[in-house]
Amino acid sequence: MNPKAALITGMICGHRVEVIEDKTMQNIRCLDKLVDELAKGKSMEKILRE
Repeated sequence: MNPKAALITGMICGHRVEVIEDKTMQNIRCLDKLVDELAKGKSMEKILRE
């Protein structure tokens, strides 16, 4: 995973990505969030909250 993946925040499937304790599930949800946001046309910088 990219080190900047930890910068992805927000809600996905009714759960806050940044508070999911299981690291594997957190990585899956981060990827899910990334795909959803990219599909909506948002830029990578906006998604990563840089």
